[in-house]
This record gives sequence, structure tokens and C-alpha cells, in this order.
Amino acid sequence: MAHGQVGIAPLQDQIGTARETARPLLLPGVYDALSARLAAAAGFESIYVTGAGLANSRLGVPDIGLTSVDQLADHVAAISDVVEVPLVVDGDTGFGNAVNVTHVVRKLERAGANAIQFEDQVFPKKCGHFAGKAVIPLEEMAGKIQAALDSRRSADTLIIARTDARATDGIEAAIERANRFRELGADVVFVEAPRSIDELRLVAEQVDAPLVANMVEGGSTPIVPLDELGELGYSVVLYANAALRSALRAVTLAYAELKTSGISTNLLATMATWDERQQAVGKPHYDELEARYAS
Repeated sequence: MAHGQVGIAPLQDQIGTARETARPLLLPGVYDALSARLAAAAGFESIYVTGAGLANSRLGVPDIGLTSVDQLADHVAAISDVVEVPLVVDGDTGFGNAVNVTHVVRKLERAGANAIQFEDQVFPKKCGHFAGKAVIPLEEMAGKIQAALDSRRSADTLIIARTDARATDGIEAAIERANRFRELGADVVFVEAPRSIDELRLVAEQVDAPLVANMVEGGSTPIVPLDELGELGYSVVLYANAALRSALRAVTLAYAELKTSGISTNLLATMATWDERQQAVGKPHYDELEARYAS
């Protein structure tokens, strides 16, 4: 399934333009269908379905490999039903071996994914900025990438290959893996958690591929402005959980105020209005449908 609306270019064209112009595609993370609606309404031309966000928001657990492929596919389907922009989906480790990856690609394509990201961590995986990660052998990951490429039903479905080897084996090993992934045919390459601007620059200098820079507030990688990352050579800049973390803080403060005061009036200045809420979830559209089809 390919998502798009008038004026929105396909994902591969967005990334190609970003690479040609050194103006990276800014990819916001969404953690449910409502946050996806809000991201699209804000004008983002593609969005990232974050695996950590799924674990945090749906299950209330950390990003340590506790979600299932069925939960992820249901999540993607719900999001694809309400937005018309391309979806980049975090497929974690592929939920098993290369055979599992073939199943995941087909399942996520049917759900509405336009790009699927796979990483080379040992399953169960951990957040890319957690300690204690381990990576599978390079050739095992090569098999997973090949399986992903061979399994996609549409050539327009992009495969993003991520390595977490910086944390386990150093930046040179991560670069070696990234180059191998590109040689295999990965459409986009993602070296997770470089530890300095110099390391970000080294990756961009030594890996000839569309590259992802993951900006994680409080993580291992410094936060670098979008235009500077473009100058370094990055095509995609990802903020996977900035919105979720902002929502977490806002909801925590709202509950604290409600528990203390016993009334919501002190929250009115910071909460969405009634009309803003209905607009955000597309109620006018459903009102039109009701008027059109009501007997």
C-alpha cells in the first residue's frame, strides 16, 4: 500500500531530494493514530512509527523487545487508516531470524508501511541508547536484509538497515556493517548512536548511502541542528520520541493538578479546547458522512 495525498511526494522521492539538496527529511516519531494525525496536520510529509513508542504507550513497558509483530501490524494499520502520508515503520530485529523477517515485511506492507527498518541487535532487543546491547554476526544480519529485500511485494517499499555495532564494537565496525548493508541493496542505512559530531561526520564520509541521524534527547548522540546534519551528509533526521516524551510530561502535570485541586479549571489554559479535540480526530468528516448516508 502506498500512502500519499495531493502535493505529497512518495517517500523515495522525498529522500532522494533530501540527498541531492542536503536538506534532510525531518521525520517525527508517532506513537498512536492520534499523534499521527497531529504530525500530518503539522505539515510533516512522512512520519515514523516508533517501536519504543508502541511499547511505552500501548503496553506501558520499556523498549526491551516485549511487543509482538501482530501488535505492531495492528498499530500500523490503525495509523494508516487516518493519515495519507508515507509511514516509516520500526521493525526492530524482525522478531526472529531471516524467515521471520519475510513474514514481517509482508505483514507490515499489508498494514500500510512504506518503509521498514530492521536492526542487527540480538533478540530481544533494547533501545538503541540503552546499555547492555549485543549484535548478531554480520553475515546473519546480511541474510535478514536480503530476506527483507526479496520479500517486499512493492519495489516502492524501502528497507532501512540499522546497525547498533557502535556500542559493542566501535565506530569502525559500525561503518563496516553499514557499507555491507548498502552493498546488499538496503535503500537507507542507519548507524545508531554515534557519540560525537566527529563520529557523525566519519559515518557520512565513509558510507555512500542515504543516511539516518537519530536525535535522542539525553542519549549517546549530540543533538545537532537539521541544516548542520544536512551539511554533514545526512538525508533523514529522526526525532523518534520527542512528541511522546512531551506528552508524558504534559499528562503527568495534568494528573498532578487534578489530584491536588479536584477540578480541571486550572488546566483550561494548557489543554486543547473541545473544538480542537474534535478537529484533531476528524469529527467534521464523520459528520459529513452521517449527513450523506443517513436515511
